[in-house]
Amino acid sequence: MSLVLRAWPRPDRGALFVVSGASGTGKTTLVREALRRMPGLGFSVSATTRAPRAGEQEGRDYHFVDAVTFQGMVDRGALLEWAQVYGNRYGTPRQPVTDAIERGDSILLDIDVQGARQVRAALPEAVSIFLLPPDLQTIEARLRSRSTDDEATIQRRMAETRQQLQGAAEADYVVVNDDLESAHDQLQAILVAELCRRSRHASLVARFAG
Repeated sequence: MSLVLRAWPRPDRGALFVVSGASGTGKTTLVREALRRMPGLGFSVSATTRAPRAGEQEGRDYHFVDAVTFQGMVDRGALLEWAQVYGNRYGTPRQPVTDAIERGDSILLDIDVQGARQVRAALPEAVSIFLLPPDLQTIEARLRSRSTDDEATIQRRMAETRQQLQGAAEADYVVVNDDLESAHDQLQAILVAELCRRSRHASLVARFAG
C-alpha cells in the first residue's frame, strides 16, 4: 500500500487514536509517518511543568505551565491523562482533542500503557492501537546493540518491557513492527478503516438515502 492519501469525505465526527506499546517498538517513527500520510489527522500538544528547552516553542512542542496551573487542570478534569516523569508532570489537555473530534478532525496520541488506560476511561470511544515487536529477542538485541547499559540494566528494562506488553490485551488493534514498511501499512489501514465507518458519515449517507 504505502500511499499518501490526498483527500476523502470528511467525517461528521473525527476519531481519537491512542497508540501505545513497549519501549523499542518504534512508536515515534510510525506515528510521525502516519501524521505525514493521513489527511485530517493531528497530534495533540501536551502540557508540561518542565521548562522549555532550546528551540522549543509554546503551543508547538508543549504547553508550558507552572505546577499550580497543572494541578488546577488535574483537579477540574481538564486532562485526558497525565503522569509524572523525572520530577516533571506531563498531560494531554482534553478540550483541544474534543474540539478537533467535534469538527471532524482526528487526533493521534503516542502515550504509554498507563496513559492509554486513563484516556479510555475518560473517552471510551477512543480507538486503541498497540505496537508489538516480532519477539522479545528483537527488543533485547536492540538494547544490547546500544552498548551503553550493563547487564543488570538490560535485565531491568526487559522486565519492564514484558510488563508493558501486557497492555496489548486491552487494545482494539495490534500492529506487529517486524518490517517497518509493513507496520506503516498496518497502522494506516486501521486509521482508514476507522475513519470510513458509516457511523462517522451520517450526513453523507443521508444524502443518498432518499
